[in-house]
Amino acid sequence: MNDAPELRDPEVMTILGRGRIEITGRLVAASNATLFGTASVDGVSVKCVYKPVRGERPLWDFPDGTLAGREVASYLVSEAAGWHVVPPTVLRDGPFGTGMVQAWVDTDTTDDLVDVCAPKKVPKGWLGVLRARDDDGRPAVLVHADHPELRTMAAFDVVVNNADRKGGHVLAGDDGHVYGVDHGLTMHSEDKLRTVLWGWVGEPLTEEIVDALGMLRAELEGPLAERLGDHITLTEIRTLTDRVDGLLGVGRYPEPSGYGPAIPWPAF
Repeated sequence: MNDAPELRDPEVMTILGRGRIEITGRLVAASNATLFGTASVDGVSVKCVYKPVRGERPLWDFPDGTLAGREVASYLVSEAAGWHVVPPTVLRDGPFGTGMVQAWVDTDTTDDLVDVCAPKKVPKGWLGVLRARDDDGRPAVLVHADHPELRTMAAFDVVVNNADRKGGHVLAGDDGHVYGVDHGLTMHSEDKLRTVLWGWVGEPLTEEIVDALGMLRAELEGPLAERLGDHITLTEIRTLTDRVDGLLGVGRYPEPSGYGPAIPWPAF
């Protein structure tokens, strides 16, 4: 096989969409069927995750069979804003039927960006989210890095209404970029934001994020809405647009709504 292209190389999308998928393993900790393998075209392979629709676990608040499409919709939003938060993602037929296929992110497992630690061991410059106690009753703090790409991810999560931003869904890629994965619980028309990235509550959005939101808003007036319509409902597209408008109008990171849990469980 030839060397795999870089994660953000446009060739990756072509390989994910057209390549022959070979399954080599399963991520057993995932709540939905999550298979690992490669997609290959003309001797070039890309490591990937494949989540067939038939392997989705039914949920009371998200329509059955829609999670794979929501993952693709989140990718489309990320790309339209120029954020590149989500690894390349497509919806296509695979060995077990239609499903989401996403480029695998190679990571340095020693470079965690979200952690739980003792209050006195919080890394310098990191931001606290939640104080709690561990299984032995000792004080613990949920914290995350004050990283510019995490700031972007936090804004992205507000826009897509991410109900499941766990610490384990934040990946520091070997390519030097930060990625978010597992976006099946997004795009709902009701407020469901649950995330571990609350460190910037009330702080102004950066100029770069405001510019990206403006670009995304313009794209929602064009072909992006039609592409999203293949994966989410018209109501969900309208509320997505409302969230962009709301974030632009306030210009700050929001506080938890108070209508439900602000942090997913488990947090990792």
